[in-house]
Amino acid sequence: MSTLMHSIWTIIVFVVFIGIVVWAYSSRRKKDFDEASRLALDDDKPETSSKTEEDKS
Repeated sequence: MSTLMHSIWTIIVFVVFIGIVVWAYSSRRKKDFDEASRLALDDDKPETSSKTEEDKS
């Protein structure tokens, strides 16, 4: 009985793994992953702050 439970558990985990892989590589997720890949680069943009405007006056 224990061997049967291990086999069933292995199949369930494998099916969940395949589902996650299909979800991650689906074309509907591409836009979200492209946006996430640019997050680190977006932080490098210079910010305009009120200090810069105050220094000019």
